[in-house]
Amino acid sequence: MVGARGSGLSLAQTNWVISELKKANHGSEYEIKPMITKGDTDSRPLFTVDQKGIFEKEIDRAVAIKDVDFAVHSLKDVPSELDTNLIIASIPKREVVNDVFISFDGSTLEDIRPGAVIGTSSLRRAVQVLRKRPDVTVKPIRGNIETRIKKAFDGNYDAIVLAQAGISRLGVDVKFTPLSIDDFSPSPGQGAIAIVARSDDSETISMLKKIEDADSRLEIEAERALSKYVDSGCRFPLGAYAKSSGSEMMLSVTAFSVDGKQSLQVNKTGVKEDPESLGKHAGEELREKGVNDLALNWREKVEEWNKT
Repeated sequence: MVGARGSGLSLAQTNWVISELKKANHGSEYEIKPMITKGDTDSRPLFTVDQKGIFEKEIDRAVAIKDVDFAVHSLKDVPSELDTNLIIASIPKREVVNDVFISFDGSTLEDIRPGAVIGTSSLRRAVQVLRKRPDVTVKPIRGNIETRIKKAFDGNYDAIVLAQAGISRLGVDVKFTPLSIDDFSPSPGQGAIAIVARSDDSETISMLKKIEDADSRLEIEAERALSKYVDSGCRFPLGAYAKSSGSEMMLSVTAFSVDGKQSLQVNKTGVKEDPESLGKHAGEELREKGVNDLALNWREKVEEWNKT
């Protein structure tokens, strides 16, 4: 039994995982148990919800109490620390990590009209958009991917910003413009899937490990180590992307103040097989540069977005 959210994207991801598991474990059968999470019922902008794991907590609870055998999540939704009896048992090969820009008239972020309304539920994306185009308006947008895309074409918004991985996994036929990772550093874990299991369920873990991608695992562990060390939460937007090459790994990190006026960047190279140290060292450099000062006015931004 597999636990997952009932959204189109979650079910598409879970069905993809199941298809990969069937290839690696011949004769195996799986049943999906769709579940509702707090994130599915709370309509506030995501970064204003002061709670970690709003899209996975209920599902992981079902794993812990043996209602389901494992759970499939978008990895960026999984907190840096899980319950003590749970682990991320497998991380399949990561999808593309970049964000994309979708507009009703085919405009790009560079040439969309001044004053255009651009929707995103991510504070990071909002800040990155306004740093590139301070003459547009960014407003919160919620709903599944299909709903958000529809809103970009029905007059509510002139454009939206999403992760390309979600569009790819859903197979949505929509025209988009890729946004560069340099300007739109992705959320830690973006584009990756996390499969969570009980830490003592060795049989299930062994089955899930067959579809793990070693490089994706190491890169994600570096990004998650950074997130855990810095613990930005919603207090300041942070993008991070690790990429391995040979025996080395580069971790690029950008942190912003919530008003977008300040930013800090760190590029750290380390040993690929020690992602924890790489993430920690990048976090230490961010702290030395004063990253915590970026969070000084985040509450005001939360109140501003709650009124939008």
